[in-house]
Amino acid sequence: MPEQIKKEAMGAILSACNIIDEDDITAALEEQERSGARFGEALINLGIVTQEDIDWALSNQLDLPYIHLKVEMIDPEAVRLVQAATARKFNLIPLIKAGNELSIAISDPLNRAAIDAVEQQTGCQVNVSVALVREIREMIAACYGSNENEQMGFESSVFSEKALETINGDVSGAKLLDYLLIFILQNRLSSLSLQPMGEFVTISGRRGGISRPIGTVAGTYFKDLTLKILKSSGIPVTGGSNSSGLLTFNYRSHPIIFQVATMAGYGGEYMTIRPFVASSVPDRLTDLHLPEQQEADFIRLSRMRQGITFFASRNTQERARFIDLMLEEIDTDGRNVIILGEGPGRMTKRFPRILLPRDEAERAAAVMRALDHAPDILVIEDATEGMPFTAACRAAMRGKLVLAGLEIRGTRNVLRQLLLYQQQNFFLPVFVNGLVSFKGIQLLCQECRREYVPPAEELAVMNLPESPASFYRTAGCDACGHSGFNARQFLTDTLVFTDEFLRIFEQTSDVAALENYLRMIGYHGLGKEGLRLLIAGYVSPEEYIASVVL
Repeated sequence: MPEQIKKEAMGAILSACNIIDEDDITAALEEQERSGARFGEALINLGIVTQEDIDWALSNQLDLPYIHLKVEMIDPEAVRLVQAATARKFNLIPLIKAGNELSIAISDPLNRAAIDAVEQQTGCQVNVSVALVREIREMIAACYGSNENEQMGFESSVFSEKALETINGDVSGAKLLDYLLIFILQNRLSSLSLQPMGEFVTISGRRGGISRPIGTVAGTYFKDLTLKILKSSGIPVTGGSNSSGLLTFNYRSHPIIFQVATMAGYGGEYMTIRPFVASSVPDRLTDLHLPEQQEADFIRLSRMRQGITFFASRNTQERARFIDLMLEEIDTDGRNVIILGEGPGRMTKRFPRILLPRDEAERAAAVMRALDHAPDILVIEDATEGMPFTAACRAAMRGKLVLAGLEIRGTRNVLRQLLLYQQQNFFLPVFVNGLVSFKGIQLLCQECRREYVPPAEELAVMNLPESPASFYRTAGCDACGHSGFNARQFLTDTLVFTDEFLRIFEQTSDVAALENYLRMIGYHGLGKEGLRLLIAGYVSPEEYIASVVL
């Protein structure tokens, strides 16, 4: 059996079946050179293919059968030849014995140690088929029964010995997930992350902008835990490298909602779980209750007849609603409006909606094709990447009013990205009207908030000009469903690119210079409103750090 995969062969197999294209192969080879991963692992890490795609291609490449396992396919006589510990260790299941040959299904057909162990144990020549690790483990449980000695492999100094015994006794990961969600609530964490590190997974919690280790779990059962979290959150198992969903957890008879975000990582999914409080963007600008100057700047941007205005947030749905608020303020009578994307244009006004492709180059092409239809106003749901960004700016240069979404969090990060694009000659700043950036911030439940003294490290991160009389945090109660929060509102930063601001923008490559100018003219942005909420006791220091400082 080959010891390593030929890159060209796997790429050719996936390409011939239209699973990947030449650009995907190039990207995977670059990722492989950078990280040292196998070609198939590189494709998965980039979110181009799923593990099932790779398993199928691997079986083709090695000329091995690829099968979907069912209990009736497995001969009990074959099962008795292989010890349960061996099957569990190497993720394999015996299928059938014929003469001196034993057929097995295995998740990693390149694992020579697994083949040698089975041959030594049975005295048979082993024939290999490829199957999904999830299906193999299901068959192991069905054929060998549960193993009372199996352990989840979770180690932690923050849980009691009794809790660790309960967690580790459930290899499905259900108990571990329950305990972690309760730990988030009881310790008021802003987020908790599961970080695959190869043979083990590190679990860390974040509060007040500082991450601390909670424990580690063996990588053996991380796949099962991942699948459970994905299914509980409504995230497709094959949903791609960057996905998110909502997980509902019943705590003290109250449903608590968590947001789950995932990225493909080495050794499994990098997952972050954080408490979620639903919020909605109001239908009218006045209902946002913006500071007077912020509302005036928003209206000023809505009066522009051409140029480009950016809307920045990592939350796609909320970004679309802010674009809608601008559309509601704009006089669209007698003007041709075209929306590229699924999200914007869902308030009182309705406009033609065009599909916005996922591919960067195709998205840019869609923007340019839209210009053939003579729009006066062009809405682009996502123009973050270089090619669609440039296309959006070209539309503005042709006299169109463009409203473009950017998947970037925070005004400082937007300005930094715009400076970078300017250096790359992607656009001319003179055509930029301004930007609207916003962040959601969770308000403390007033029923259960309590005074407390933040540790020195939190005070250092906040770097406040002067400390409030009191700081508050919550313990959770029935009124807030034990979440500690009772509402979520938006901190909004509306920045108009005035002539003087554009002059400085064109002359500098340092975002600090722009911030110095804004401070000099008395511009505070969302930080001022966030500080007001902190001083008034409506937000905790942890939430202030997460939403304003970071």
